[in-house]
Amino acid sequence: MAKKTILSHSSTVNTAQQLEILYEISQVLVTAGSQQQEALARVLDILDKRLSLARGTITLLSPSGSEIRIEAAHDLSLQQSRQITYRIGEGVTGKVMETGKPMTVPKVSQEPLFLNRFERWNVTKQDLSFICVPISIDNDVIGTISVDRPFDESAQLEEEMRILSIVASMIANDLRARRQAAITQQQLEDENLRLRNELEDRFRPENIVGNSNTMRDVYHQIHQVSASDTTVLIRGESGTGKELVAHAIHFSSSRSDRPFVKINCAALNENLLESELFGHEKGAFTGAIQTRKGRLEEANNGTIFLDEIGDFSAATQVKLLRVLQEREFERVGSNRTLKTNARIITATNRDLEKAVDRGQFRQDLYYRINVFPILLPPLRDRKDDILLLADFFVEQYSKRMNKDVRRISTPAINMMVAYHWPGNVRELENCIERAVLLSSDGVVHAYHLPPTLQTSDSSDTIGTGSLTERTNLFERDIIIDALKRCNGNLAAAARDLKTTARIIRYKVKELGIDARRYSKKKG
Repeated sequence: MAKKTILSHSSTVNTAQQLEILYEISQVLVTAGSQQQEALARVLDILDKRLSLARGTITLLSPSGSEIRIEAAHDLSLQQSRQITYRIGEGVTGKVMETGKPMTVPKVSQEPLFLNRFERWNVTKQDLSFICVPISIDNDVIGTISVDRPFDESAQLEEEMRILSIVASMIANDLRARRQAAITQQQLEDENLRLRNELEDRFRPENIVGNSNTMRDVYHQIHQVSASDTTVLIRGESGTGKELVAHAIHFSSSRSDRPFVKINCAALNENLLESELFGHEKGAFTGAIQTRKGRLEEANNGTIFLDEIGDFSAATQVKLLRVLQEREFERVGSNRTLKTNARIITATNRDLEKAVDRGQFRQDLYYRINVFPILLPPLRDRKDDILLLADFFVEQYSKRMNKDVRRISTPAINMMVAYHWPGNVRELENCIERAVLLSSDGVVHAYHLPPTLQTSDSSDTIGTGSLTERTNLFERDIIIDALKRCNGNLAAAARDLKTTARIIRYKVKELGIDARRYSKKKG
């Protein structure tokens, strides 16, 4: 087995060879891509094999600046290296970090600063020399590179330190480039996220409140279908806001300056519904004392919204199917065919598929209205939006009642989040209206909410859920108070809370707070 030749003097490596080695190291750093640890480990390999500067170690300052960590080391696994750290000023490595000056230790046995934390050498302390030089960026020491070698009285440690300093400079330039690339990448990601949020805000109708993922899907669907005349079926439980979605589709479309006509089909019997929808001629039935236009005529070139279409009678379903297919209809008591160009949006809280199976709803009509379905989630499935909606309703009813209600207490928030909201957004709105009416100190307290919310779990002051969830509720309450005091200004709120604007921006995004709602310059 060939024995490795140990060079006793750096001078045995001539200048041309040194340049060749340094070039090799530069190529490793340039071509290593994003694998920083791999590149630094290869640099140590070159120093070991080509210059006999053995068992090298590269350390870097932790992001917090509190400790020095090993980034790459010979004969040491990643797990082992993570267990060895230094403090600034501790040992030779810590001293180099503290002073920014290189150090050579001819004999480690005679240097009290030398800690030998690795405990991995196969030679004694008396047989080792140690060299450590700083890695600096713009006069800031960010790490060190060190090597040990078998002790040799004739070794020119100063020359080896000079070569190591050149390598340290090359590593510093590489780290600077990597950090700048990481900063640029983060800036691009932040900008991409900002633009995506702006785009989503543009898609979000102004009349709908909610930032949960399920609602963002709804906003995207509204944006997709608004530009066309496609028939839309809005599905969801009672109180989820189906009419608001219909409004949003109409006012985001090219028909926005045309009529938006709505009919609650469940509120009318069959005869009245037909008259309301198609109109009637004078004398068509008892009480028809004059000719009346139907809602379809009124909505011509605009939009007609048929709420609770699942309650249509069989006869009305046939007539509506003709409207959808032929765009034709007749008034009650008339044989004259009329045309309509109204866009039709329907909504229901019923299971139409089961109604079709039972023969209560025509299958052909179902397929005609189910061209573009939009499913509105119940409030219990969009817990993230409860506080946004509650804040919105507090502001709305405070203005309406001319009261200065500023916030919702943490126990009240806990109760609302814990409640299952069978009546959905409409029930939440009614609860907030009652709470604002009862509030006398500018705060919605838990005891202002209806008895249906007064459960032992939800009324607990500490709250339910995980520690993170409870902490988020508390943080959200504090940040909203600060935003209200600071007119929605994030920087001012950060100063008010004695923190940084960056942290406030992060928390506002994480907790789903719309800071613009607390600015007096809205609209």
